[in-house]
Amino acid sequence: MLAAFVIEELFAFFLVMVRVGAAFMLLPGIGDAYVSPRIRLVFALAVSFIVLPTLVDTLPAMPDTPLELALLLFGETLVGLFIGVIARMLMTALEVAGTVASMTTSLANAQIFNPAAAVQGSLVSGFFLVMALVLIFATNLHHLLLMAVVGSYRLFPPGDLPPIGDMADVATTLVADGFTIGVQLAAPFLVVALIVYAAMGLMSRLMPQMMIFFVALPAQILTGIAVLLVVFSSVMLVWLEYFQSGFVGLLG
Repeated sequence: MLAAFVIEELFAFFLVMVRVGAAFMLLPGIGDAYVSPRIRLVFALAVSFIVLPTLVDTLPAMPDTPLELALLLFGETLVGLFIGVIARMLMTALEVAGTVASMTTSLANAQIFNPAAAVQGSLVSGFFLVMALVLIFATNLHHLLLMAVVGSYRLFPPGDLPPIGDMADVATTLVADGFTIGVQLAAPFLVVALIVYAAMGLMSRLMPQMMIFFVALPAQILTGIAVLLVVFSSVMLVWLEYFQSGFVGLLG
């Protein structure tokens, strides 16, 4: 009797750990490449242990066959990865905004290592993404990420087949919205760049002998940095609201 009870409890803990661990593999600030896998594992185990008493009533009984167990674990892993992918897609809005801003300020070739994505990226994109991670933890939005993981048990009950079609629709919508929001966040840079290019074209017509692009390039970079200083706080506030609203539906 005791052995059966222990097995049931271990199964419940492992089932919660599968979804939580899969989500923590991709969540910003937790699943980033610079975070040690051991730290992520310990954090996932601790969170699973804490939330298990509140979720034990929603968990199904242990399957009788290995195939049913494999399907159950596959569904839980898919849901956890889906939550992490949503977070990453919400972060892409800033990457789009930073890329557009870099192109319009002649900083597109200033490549730096982006620690959030573990790849090379533009200077402004890396700055936006790093500041986004700082603001997520400074504003306690990481609590919202954890609440989304726990709230997903009401939206996606364990044991049921995940709605793959709906997940695909949500992912497609987030990709489109991320690109739209990113361009909107970079709108001040586009407007200023249009004005600068128009001024450069007018000056090149008025003074053909002057190497206008050679002279105007430092001014264009300086103007872009000045615009960044002016609109940076507004860009991050708008993105934080967008990031928060993206997880409201997962809270159940």
